[in-house]
Amino acid sequence: FVQMLRSTKKRDVLELLRRAPEEMLPFVVEAAVAGQSVASLAALSDFLDFSKEPKSLLEKFLYAAAFSPRPSGELLRLVLDKLDGKQLAPEIWQTGIVATGSLVGKLCQQKLCRLQEVEHGVKTILRGLRDATEEAEVVIYLLALGNAALPETIPTLLDHAEEGPATIAAAAISALRRFPTQHISSKVKRAMRRIFHEKEKSYDKTCRLAAAEILLDNDPSPMDVINILLATNQLETEMATFLLLKVQSSLRADHHPARKIIKDIMRDPRINNYNFFSKAGISSSFSGPLTATQDLLSTFGLDLLFLEGGFLRKSVSDFSLLSHGQQLCAAQVTIEAQGMESMLGENVSEEEEPELMAGMSAIFFDVQLRPIVFFRGYTDLMAKVLLSSGETASVVKGNLLLMDHHQVIPLQSGFQVVIKLQGGLGLDISADMDMSIWEQELKTSINTRGSLTIDFQAELDAPFLQATLRSQTEVKTSVQFDTMLRFSSSPVLMCLQLREEQVPYR
Repeated sequence: FVQMLRSTKKRDVLELLRRAPEEMLPFVVEAAVAGQSVASLAALSDFLDFSKEPKSLLEKFLYAAAFSPRPSGELLRLVLDKLDGKQLAPEIWQTGIVATGSLVGKLCQQKLCRLQEVEHGVKTILRGLRDATEEAEVVIYLLALGNAALPETIPTLLDHAEEGPATIAAAAISALRRFPTQHISSKVKRAMRRIFHEKEKSYDKTCRLAAAEILLDNDPSPMDVINILLATNQLETEMATFLLLKVQSSLRADHHPARKIIKDIMRDPRINNYNFFSKAGISSSFSGPLTATQDLLSTFGLDLLFLEGGFLRKSVSDFSLLSHGQQLCAAQVTIEAQGMESMLGENVSEEEEPELMAGMSAIFFDVQLRPIVFFRGYTDLMAKVLLSSGETASVVKGNLLLMDHHQVIPLQSGFQVVIKLQGGLGLDISADMDMSIWEQELKTSINTRGSLTIDFQAELDAPFLQATLRSQTEVKTSVQFDTMLRFSSSPVLMCLQLREEQVPYR
């Protein structure tokens, strides 16, 4: 369909968009974005009216743009034009800003940072960040900077990480974690030390742990590792348990950058002893391989951070791919609940207590998606508990072009071979959080379904000979991750379940 659209005139694409049945329209929009021809982008520009179209269709368009493997300046211009100066629904505006960050980052990876559209995109995000007055707005702009991963924005992220309130600091540190190791400079590490060790002010526990992870994951110095380990003696039980398990997990992972340093430090019996590592918390951190071949390592990681009272504060499930020194975050889903301390009867000072809130955010193929809020504030929580419909929240659903490669190879004989490779992904990620105050249970469920199709074609065309080699590959998979907590008794009862359906591979 994408190949067909690339050779179609604007009026025909527009006619196709206008006449497509309602259930097929999202697919046609996604294919037109993936095609990225001048005609298909011009047709989309005429067709999409951001003040009228249903939100689901506009989100499909913006996410298709964000996941585009090799976006053009014209695609970024189209997104910016559609967002510019209009009164938009909050979800569409948020999706548009994170999509702009993703497009800017991908164009810069193609060495197109000096394009007028890219400079306009960066200015749009930075100006919005400067003018934003609400925390939720600031968070979206910071996540967009994480998608863009431009080294020149690191000082801005550091400023928000150190000076901002808990929600903003967490978003800024999360954005910094997206940068490759070569950009985690000594200045960044000094800031992360100040946050973790609380040198100048106190920070939320999730911010401190994220700062420690940046220090451990990016060419750590032996002193940093020792100081983080020693600090666990002064931390709350759950934070200490989480960090110690994080360190032990990295020892088991051959690919982890801190493995050798931690191994050397563990030779010291003053650190590596039962008294030090026998923290009695229920928080956990685990990472292990799913598939290991000569060229590819895929890993599954699960982090669970609990409050001292036994309530789940944060859970992160992560699927990553590592190949020849490159790392790709295939899927990472974070479910977070904050402000639960007072509900559990814990003593929290008024200025420390964050707003009662539960939500979810996801990174898919290195693109941060718009966060989803399950409830905000006690009144909203009670309304959701009493009026719970049991409906799942859709995080992302659609069809994406992940690979798009075209190459002409001249042979020594003077002939040439034309190679085309395309890879499409059908994806559906949904999540559900169900809380029962009466039965004192919390259930979360994340369901990921995907199907990948790869189409490869090599063609030799000569006056007296024609030869074509073609291969098609299809994979379907479904992974469901459920957690169930019962906090009516002590210790808290917890059940975790990861279900993976059999993978058909053709």
